[in-house]
Amino acid sequence: MTDIGGFHDRVARIDLSTGDVAYESIDDEDARKYLGARGLGVKYVFEAGPDVDPLGPENPLVFMNGALTGTQVTMSGRIAVCTKSPLTGTVTDSHHGGWSGARLKWAGFDGLCFEGQADDPVYAYVEDGDVELRDASHLWGEGFHDARDALESEVGGTYGQDLSVMGIGPGAENEVRFGCIVNEDDRASGRGGTGCVMGSKNLKAVVVKATTDMPEPADPATFEEGHEQAMQAILESEITGPNEGGLSVYGTNVLMNITEEMDGLPTANARYTSTEAASEAYGVDLDAERVSGETVRGEILVDEPTCHSCPVACKKEVEVSYRHKGEEMNVRMESFEYEPAFSLGPNSMNDDKESIAVMIDRCNDLTIDAIETGNMLAMAMELTEADVLGGDDEYDVDGIDWGDDEAMIDVIEQIGRRDDVGDLLAEGASRVAERLDAGEHSLAVKGQTMPAYDPRCMKGMGIAYATSNRGACHLRAYTPAAEILGVPEKVDPYDWEGKGELTAAFQDLHAVSDSFDICKFNAFAEGIEEYVLQYNGMTGLDVTEDDLLKAGERIYTLERYYNNLAGFDGADDSLPARFLEGGTPGQGASEGEYCELEAMKREYYDHRGWVDGVVPDEKLAELEIDVGPGTGVSNGGSGEAVSDD
Repeated sequence: MTDIGGFHDRVARIDLSTGDVAYESIDDEDARKYLGARGLGVKYVFEAGPDVDPLGPENPLVFMNGALTGTQVTMSGRIAVCTKSPLTGTVTDSHHGGWSGARLKWAGFDGLCFEGQADDPVYAYVEDGDVELRDASHLWGEGFHDARDALESEVGGTYGQDLSVMGIGPGAENEVRFGCIVNEDDRASGRGGTGCVMGSKNLKAVVVKATTDMPEPADPATFEEGHEQAMQAILESEITGPNEGGLSVYGTNVLMNITEEMDGLPTANARYTSTEAASEAYGVDLDAERVSGETVRGEILVDEPTCHSCPVACKKEVEVSYRHKGEEMNVRMESFEYEPAFSLGPNSMNDDKESIAVMIDRCNDLTIDAIETGNMLAMAMELTEADVLGGDDEYDVDGIDWGDDEAMIDVIEQIGRRDDVGDLLAEGASRVAERLDAGEHSLAVKGQTMPAYDPRCMKGMGIAYATSNRGACHLRAYTPAAEILGVPEKVDPYDWEGKGELTAAFQDLHAVSDSFDICKFNAFAEGIEEYVLQYNGMTGLDVTEDDLLKAGERIYTLERYYNNLAGFDGADDSLPARFLEGGTPGQGASEGEYCELEAMKREYYDHRGWVDGVVPDEKLAELEIDVGPGTGVSNGGSGEAVSDD
């Protein structure tokens, strides 16, 4: 057990196969070494072993808080969902904001670990330190939004006051491999297929009832010092403060125009690095400005909701009317984010903001990852153009032309329902490429497609995508902080040297913040000094900056070691060929550029102390990572990763 401040020392282990619920303490050493949220959640997944079927009963689905979740710490409303991904086969953790993470803490829990598979649909009801499984057969097949409203009426309470829900819709129920989990505020644990795992377990929702009950700091003076420093830094930052041009004003979609102007916006399935270049190539009028944060704010913004303890309010709620096949669709949707706007917008050669809002809303209701969905549509459009799809093949995709927003909405529904071509696309880019012998059209790394930063422009993103432990991801190591925003200092986005070491530093730092669990936007203003003060103040510990960064390295290395045991090595740390060969055609600042991945990998592995992407025994020992009996896995003693059995 642990008596570290910020923890309730209570985790529910729920066996969905039997309906049994057991309550456990948190091992004190694990809490100190892995911090919480992502770190502890991944530890639970690691202990289940790397050979589990992602959609089988042995794969755990872990909802985990950190020591800072639900406290006064700024942006501390997040929660980690950890599991083995059905999309990538790697360990994955996916986070969402809003209030559900804080409310789970206020209900008396550090985490919920779901195992097994229910015979019939159920939901978990959480209140006052107890978990109860209830029948959800009447909700199965319902879109998330209707199911959410039905649960509010069924259990009593009010969303936004004392009630939260984390649940799934038809897409995750139908085991779309990039099915996600959505909460009552339309915040999504979007990446890696966490919702698909939830659907495989017949778990419709987790409903949490609790009023505000923030943990008290163990060391109030230290906490207050850190909290005041952090708040001042956030309010004074040009990025997070309430100024003209930052996250508070335009939300995450402030990046749309910025990446377009620096020729770093992947367009037309990343064949081009700006809408201007794609427009010239295709002879069309495509403009990123039409779907930018500035345009959204000026034309369709209706509200600016925020998450627990957040002064930034980056969420931009919009209301649109859109005519689809002659029928009026009126949608109020939270929130118009940069990544989905990129994948459903420029990457699919669509610049109709109303249709993008409708599509994000449909993805949320079906509970499928909007980033992955948009990239799958872009891939289908390129496959159609290349005559791989369409015509006489078995999939009815004649209508998926570049920028055809009406067809896009139809195919989104098909993905969620696994109808027609949607049944193929629901398998994810790597499986589609394998089935159609079309690997050159896939943007996937380890099975997950790339977000909205082109690695021919931002070289740090190239090594970050390649070495991400959960497949292509901008949030494992957000190098655009340095390459675009100048945090902690400005670096040349086109220079590859030093990016391996920079990426590793960001990966370790973000493993810390994900394990607290606080929003990464903190890092645009705060530094490790504020992290240490707030963490020590809340927990009563006396860790140093080096201690925290070593914990981040330990967490990242544990994830990498799990993936080694699951069969991944340096050969999997790669990028799609279009980023590595031949240079970019006609792209302004990006013209002729390519990603010098192999050179960055050598620098990265040398810094990490890994051997061709594999964690050697001496690194495990250095970081005090226990892989002995009782974990389900062990190391073979030669630097090669092997399973126990």
